[in-house]
Amino acid sequence: MPSAPPVAAPPRAARAAVGTWFFVNAVLFTNVLPRLPEIKGALDLSNAALGTALAAAPVGALLAALWSPPLIRRLGSGRVAAYGLVVLAGVISAVALAPSWLALAGVLLLAGAIDALVDVAQNAHGLRVQRRYDRSIFNAFHGLWSIGAVSGALIGSAAAGLAVPLPVHLGAVGASFAVVALVAARAMLPGADADDRAADEETTTGAAGAPLSRAALLLAALGLLAAAGVFVEDAGASWSAIYLREDLGAGAAVAGLGLVALQTTMTVGRLTGDRVVDRFGQRAVTRVGGVLIAAGMGLALAFPSVPGTLAGFAVAGLGAATVVPAAYAAADRLPGLPPGAGLSLINWLLRVGLLASPPLVGVIADAAGLRVGLLTVVAAGLVTVAVSGVLTGRAVRGAAAG
Repeated sequence: MPSAPPVAAPPRAARAAVGTWFFVNAVLFTNVLPRLPEIKGALDLSNAALGTALAAAPVGALLAALWSPPLIRRLGSGRVAAYGLVVLAGVISAVALAPSWLALAGVLLLAGAIDALVDVAQNAHGLRVQRRYDRSIFNAFHGLWSIGAVSGALIGSAAAGLAVPLPVHLGAVGASFAVVALVAARAMLPGADADDRAADEETTTGAAGAPLSRAALLLAALGLLAAAGVFVEDAGASWSAIYLREDLGAGAAVAGLGLVALQTTMTVGRLTGDRVVDRFGQRAVTRVGGVLIAAGMGLALAFPSVPGTLAGFAVAGLGAATVVPAAYAAADRLPGLPPGAGLSLINWLLRVGLLASPPLVGVIADAAGLRVGLLTVVAAGLVTVAVSGVLTGRAVRGAAAG
């Protein structure tokens, strides 16, 4: 890997670099998803075996996420993000070469671990860049991740439709986007992450101005907030199609639109959310977002119909758009923590929530029906409203919670 220090770059170039990393990170993972049926068939896996192998990725992420701070202190968030994406590209390419279930699970375990390190690092560097601005820019990075997720799925679907051999497909995509990540790295901010934190900590004591002695409680609250945000996302990904198809009788094509509705409004909300945050403050934006989540899904479940449910997922997606970025930004601004520490802890708690979400909804659905199980989304909205008080009440210079 290149070891030369990054060239000095204006914030605009560094901002483009971070946006590129978010995009590449999403493309690499979702690029594989349309080819899972082929992988399942080639390895002669049952549904349970494939599901267990896929679960290795979040397990790997949980094992690795808390290693981000020492890596960031040693190498810098920019290098961890850029070089981590190169490694991730190679690991994802190796999925095509896995000869057995055990090998596939091992590759996915490693992919999840690298992804967790990259996720913390790219968020940390994005917040470094935001400190150079007089306004919030952080939500847009997560919006680019959403665009990358859709782009990766389209690339994978096209490759599957054209019957491109899996090793060629994943190898070409991995090599191409590894180069993109490295080229973007030339525009990363120079210097250590700790260099630009001292001045910021002099003007802010973290979310809601709390002292260091309350950092643990604040991190727990922010972790709960982040988990609530991903709970909404996972409901759209894991359960929307099943609910629309089996409970409401929607056709196969229409059933897939629940996730599309949620992801579309979430992407729009993230791409436009920075201006709203600057005007009204992260606390108010997140609180209103929680109301939208609870009201949108609550009304859709109270008066079940296909159009109403699609609208409910769309409103919930808009409400959840800035929740996870807000938790990340607030955790990064907590005083007294080393670079990346707050982010890594929130990332770990977020992934716990993501791992727990599907079985929780599934257990409730088996006992009382999926309509009742989806009330957990309403609960996530109410949690968002309740916990939003730990966020800043107005946009602040340099670290407007994105």
